[in-house]
Amino acid sequence: MESVVVEPDAAAVDPSRGPGYPTPVAQLPPSPARLLAVSVDFGQTLAELDTALLARRIQSRGIAASATALEAAVPSAWVAYNEAVTAGISGHPWKQLMSALFRRADPALDPSVMHGLVDFLWDQQPQSNLWRRPVPGMIELVRALRRAGVPVAVLSNSEGRLAELADELGWLGDFVAVADSGRLGMEKPGREIFAWTAERLGVPLSAVVHVGDSVAADVVGALSAGMSAVWFGASEAQTLARFPREHAERRVAAATDARSLEAALRRLGLAWD
Repeated sequence: MESVVVEPDAAAVDPSRGPGYPTPVAQLPPSPARLLAVSVDFGQTLAELDTALLARRIQSRGIAASATALEAAVPSAWVAYNEAVTAGISGHPWKQLMSALFRRADPALDPSVMHGLVDFLWDQQPQSNLWRRPVPGMIELVRALRRAGVPVAVLSNSEGRLAELADELGWLGDFVAVADSGRLGMEKPGREIFAWTAERLGVPLSAVVHVGDSVAADVVGALSAGMSAVWFGASEAQTLARFPREHAERRVAAATDARSLEAALRRLGLAWD
């Protein structure tokens, strides 16, 4: 098993901006740089919010909660997260995300109760992370890449115990590094955490493709740092409309599941058997 590098302590898809249709693959220019490594966001990319666990945790406080209502509210909560990141709110705006989730899932919830609940959940997060429901096929794709010799790292804004969560899920040995903003003291979309990850992957930034669901933290952050990016959860039309130049340069693509992610990685220039 390869060793995992974890630094010592030292942090819904946006709507497209207009109509757009993907450029046919045959018309795309060659990939500008050879891709050699992959970094992957954790929450909503490798593992989703476990809304059933969240509902049980809320109920433990004597508050009614529906996993179905929470699940339906997830996309709007991620829109609020992206807005917070775009606005420059630092420190992994987890509480903004959860507050937006509860406002959508239960508009009648008293604000003071909601704030207390968010604080309680934040305190519980290091002991039992809520983002633990595997996204189908994703860890299997990571393992296929590793077997083919492609180095893969986790790169996530998290609370500082992401390596422990990966270990609990049996995934820690699948990654050459875990870049956890809460452990490192740097966060997406800042360039520093992308550079830290590329260094541990052993390749330059231009040879890494980053996969993540947050347009602000993952896609804009990776592209600004010099990486390629896959917007996970978005359509090609949304990606083309939001990033027309980078799409034409084959620096950005879209994927909605593990199968389409494999195709997107190959289209951007990552080769493996």
